[in-house]
Amino acid sequence: MSRFDPTEARIDATCQRWPGFPREPAVLVRLIKALYKNVHDHANAVLRDFDLCHGEYNALMMLYSTPDRLLSPSELAGAATEKSANITRLTDLLHRKGLIERIPHAEDRRKLELRLTPEGVACVERLLPSMSALLVTEMKGLNGDEQHQLEALLKKMLDGLHPI
Repeated sequence: MSRFDPTEARIDATCQRWPGFPREPAVLVRLIKALYKNVHDHANAVLRDFDLCHGEYNALMMLYSTPDRLLSPSELAGAATEKSANITRLTDLLHRKGLIERIPHAEDRRKLELRLTPEGVACVERLLPSMSALLVTEMKGLNGDEQHQLEALLKKMLDGLHPI
């Protein structure tokens, strides 16, 4: 029995009550939601030891993986797939923790840029072993080829969505 069986049974009941209901898309979207929740919860459990939440981790990783570790708030929002209001909240938290700094834009003083501090770099490098282990564990049910196939299918699905 799968943990997803109760949800799938309810989707099937909806299909019986309303024959036009699209079963496969409903199952896939609910599976994606369940996976997201589990992955998010597992990541937060690991990140708690570093006094971070998943959103803060994502922002730190986007800055860490940028060559100069410097992004505008809107670039960070896009890279971290967060809304600008949430990026403001997350960067406020990271700034208070001393993990990022706000730097006036070189050409336009009305703008600012966000940069990882040396403390932020050290934090990321301390948490990477734990998060790497978690990522491997999260994918242990799929072999390499299946992971590549799932990546391609999810990208195709994402590319087919209309922006909200």
